[in-house]
Amino acid sequence: MKRLIWIGCLSYFLIGLAHVVLGSVLPVLLEHYGREYSEGGTLIFTQFAGFLAGVLISPLLNKRFGKRGGLLIAISMLCVAELAYVLLPPWEWLYPVAVCAGFGFGMIEAVIGTIIIAAIKEKTAVAMSRLEVFFGVGAMVMPLIASGMIAQGWWRFSFLVISLVALAALLFWSKSSFGEAVDAELGVKKTASISGLGSDAALSKKPFPYQGKSLWILLMFILFFFIYVGTEMSLANFMPAMLIEKIGMKEAGAALSVTCFWTAMSIGRIFAGTIAERIHYRVYVLFSCVITLVLFAVFPFTTSVWSAFAVILLLGLFMSGIFSIALVFASKMLVGSEESTPSILIASGGVGGALLPLCIGWSMDHLKVNQTAWLLALFTLFMVILSFAAFQIQRKQHLYREQQRQAVQSGS
Repeated sequence: MKRLIWIGCLSYFLIGLAHVVLGSVLPVLLEHYGREYSEGGTLIFTQFAGFLAGVLISPLLNKRFGKRGGLLIAISMLCVAELAYVLLPPWEWLYPVAVCAGFGFGMIEAVIGTIIIAAIKEKTAVAMSRLEVFFGVGAMVMPLIASGMIAQGWWRFSFLVISLVALAALLFWSKSSFGEAVDAELGVKKTASISGLGSDAALSKKPFPYQGKSLWILLMFILFFFIYVGTEMSLANFMPAMLIEKIGMKEAGAALSVTCFWTAMSIGRIFAGTIAERIHYRVYVLFSCVITLVLFAVFPFTTSVWSAFAVILLLGLFMSGIFSIALVFASKMLVGSEESTPSILIASGGVGGALLPLCIGWSMDHLKVNQTAWLLALFTLFMVILSFAAFQIQRKQHLYREQQRQAVQSGS
């Protein structure tokens, strides 16, 4: 299991790099091609479309080729796409390259999340939060690498770094063995059932896993992930602009807020899984959402650099584990749907990450900056309501199972 987790961490580090590389070199890329920022935005949105396709199509490819086969396809696509970026093909060719890259890291994220949740039954949240730490490290390291490359005039080789990491991940996934049970889960061995993990053939015969109450729980979590990822991406993208308008910071200083936010996120993720296992997933998610709401409500009242950065650091810490712990929480509540739930929720988060920043961008253009901050607080309020509903549902499920267990013991 340790080998599985560490190779998963390498893969999440890879997708952290891939998520931000295009934005890191976008100014010099557009200058090289003589294009406008609007066209750069279209290119990034095209990559997002590929990401969404990769997440949604991953269950189908997993059934056809097994999870290991699906991962090898996805990593290979990402590796080839990043190499294509290095070659600086004609601008029109960059759109299919962006789709290919987005498809690759979108599918990697979905498949590995599914593998970890299905294969690791104990301390699942610890494993998922460890993966998220490496994602955050990749997202922090890539801008630094790109900055150095740009300074030397070698900016195109930023993409080569990702290709090399992808090649390493490809070799590890193709050559490693993780034990009979996990290999069966990966689709390497077509056994009917090993340690409770069914083969792909058996899984493909399952009926639609979301019926009645389970469907409503799924829809509730879809909305939760849509709002959470949209809020996180809005904060990361518009935080510098908000600080410039709100307290008159210079651009260079305001840009540091993003680094502080992601640093706090990475630190928080180191401890998130362990804390969630001790206090329970439902408590962790609800508590984190409530504190996040309080911090967003405080932010409009900050009037100095130190108070604004203090709120930003605390937001990073308390938002750090929400995504990974809620993903495990939802999968544990929707028993029997571990194959599809992570992909659906990651996809809904991706849609929120694309659409809600558009709403915040409109707000920044037409409303005051504090009104935009209150809008983020409103989004978080919906998260609190949804997490409280999930808390109550899961608590009732736990009480019902305890009553059933006691009834069986008393009957025997």
